[in-house]
Amino acid sequence: MNRRDLLASLTTGAAILASAPHAAWAAETNAGGGPGTRNLITDVPGLQIGHAEDPKVRTGVTVILPDGRATCAADVRGGGPGTRETDALNSWNLVHSVDAVVLSGGSVYGLASADGVATWLGAHNRGFAMLPSPGVPVSPVIPAAILYDLANHGNKNWGLNPPYRDLGMKAVQNASSDFKLGTAGAGYGAESGGIKGGLGSASYVTADGMTVGAVVAVNSLGSAVVPGTKNFWAGALEVGNEFGGLGASGKRVALEDWGLTKRDPGPRKNTTIACIATDVDLDIDQMKRVTMMAQDGLARAIRPIHSPFDGDVVFGLSTAKRKMTGPMAEFTVARLGSLAADVLARAVARGVYEATLPPGAEGKTWRTL
Repeated sequence: MNRRDLLASLTTGAAILASAPHAAWAAETNAGGGPGTRNLITDVPGLQIGHAEDPKVRTGVTVILPDGRATCAADVRGGGPGTRETDALNSWNLVHSVDAVVLSGGSVYGLASADGVATWLGAHNRGFAMLPSPGVPVSPVIPAAILYDLANHGNKNWGLNPPYRDLGMKAVQNASSDFKLGTAGAGYGAESGGIKGGLGSASYVTADGMTVGAVVAVNSLGSAVVPGTKNFWAGALEVGNEFGGLGASGKRVALEDWGLTKRDPGPRKNTTIACIATDVDLDIDQMKRVTMMAQDGLARAIRPIHSPFDGDVVFGLSTAKRKMTGPMAEFTVARLGSLAADVLARAVARGVYEATLPPGAEGKTWRTL
């Protein structure tokens, strides 16, 4: 592009921003929105969440289940990820939509939870088929990510029968619009820094009707809490008293003061895994950009994040229940990405805030700090 064409492009962009439709859209969105009815990812139309736990093993599984096949993207930032089918989600590959997303404890063993989900979905004829044929099973597409909860003193003496396939099947059967936060699902055995981690969720509905939600299992090396306080790093984004009502901390923190960060990180012993979702109809490239932007929500809520010891992964789903709004698709994508990051940060704080110790476990929770 030469200088003249560049100037013309910039002038056109400025004209769009100043146009009456864009000005009206900006005024409408500035009127403000708020959390959905449940303040859960299931405020996004077309989504359900299912949990299953094994208290003796101190682990669990969470399944994100759309009503139908949904556009999906993944963004992997952690240094020690454990995933399934994330490569299949690249826009240059064949399949751009999925039948479910799975978040699981259990490290590498937890990837088997997606097998249980695939079995259940396949039995209900839900999956991908290039050329449907009688007697030929469909192929459910189920991306998954795992976190490490093997060292939390649960009974891991499972021999040749880890529980995760069965937990995956139970979780998808338990799918509902309402679900538990804290010590539940994939967050059951999680730890966040030096305190109990957990399963969090949050949502936001814009003034012009778009919905964004997030669900996250927080098992981070870093801490979600400002050093020396009970304030969450995400405190400035808190809506009402959804995670304690303390709001933002006014404390200044030394750059290398990591507060409640785990002192013995160990390789692959951490990881925060999440899924964000919207009802806006996005194509695979738009969904990827929103998911990449959403990953910044972890950086707003946990410090440090994306370390060599974490396997942080964020999935993004579009249920496509609502057509794109606003004067330009790019602005809508930017709005959704920014909102998704904030909603994910809130979900992280809610997961830690709601966490309790499993039966017989020792340690600290946010409430006992």
